Amino acid sequence: MKQYLDLCQRIIDDGIWVDNKRTGKRCLTVINADLEYQVGNNEFPLITTRKSFYKSAIAELLGYLKGYDNAADFRALGTKTWDANANDNEVWLKNSYRKGEDDMGRVYGVQGRGWAKPDGGTIDQLKKVVENLKNGVDDRGEIITFYNPGEFHMGCLRPCMHTHNFSLLGDTLYLTSAQRSCDVPLGLNFNQIQVFAFLAIMAQITGHKAGVAYHKIVNAHIYEDQLDLMKNVQLKREPLSAPKLTINPKIKSLEDIETWVTMDDFEVTGYEHHDAIKYPFSV
Repeated sequence: MKQYLDLCQRIIDDGIWVDNKRTGKRCLTVINADLEYQVGNNEFPLITTRKSFYKSAIAELLGYLKGYDNAADFRALGTKTWDANANDNEVWLKNSYRKGEDDMGRVYGVQGRGWAKPDGGTIDQLKKVVENLKNGVDDRGEIITFYNPGEFHMGCLRPCMHTHNFSLLGDTLYLTSAQRSCDVPLGLNFNQIQVFAFLAIMAQITGHKAGVAYHKIVNAHIYEDQLDLMKNVQLKREPLSAPKLTINPKIKSLEDIETWVTMDDFEVTGYEHHDAIKYPFSV
């Protein structure tokens, strides 16, 4: 929690104003932020200085692990995060690669589970990493990346959190996740949850202890219309103790995640928080 608040204060103190063409808004911006999450100690990084929601973030992560490319499948898991990008993005609606309502195209989980090869085949990046780690193998390339510039035109959105690199030291698993851009007041808590949960899930299904998850953000920003709420409301509040995340211990394999795991298999306990803050969202 402290590192989240420290980053918010750093942006306010040291940030540079940048005009964002996509949103038409100014952002107060810093370059390079490094956060760490103690997954092994189960210090779940759910923001306590405002009410935050974890279910949608984990549901979205599950959709990526399942390789979903349709917003309806994400809704069935319990998240509507892809509805707008799949159905309200005017550029995507006119794209010849769009297959119809709710189609997202070749984004995120599709790249992770079915990266297209020049010979016509595909690479299941996630399956390769899981199998290696289950066998105690770390080839220094246990990497899952969603960032495929050659297929940006075939999807509704470029990935923000784009690469996850797993490392095995003895019987302890670590994760380093890279993110190119982050809306800190709104998006970061969502991203923190996914990085933490990804390492916790992967450690469980590969039979290892979870260590630390390292989260690198390149462009961290606060939009101009979010700044007053951050300075005068959220940063005035005292953080509370970190909650705990419990994952169903019956989840033992990637096949379990693919076939029967739902949000009913995840529970957060001990979550105390301040009131919600309605930050403006920039589309």
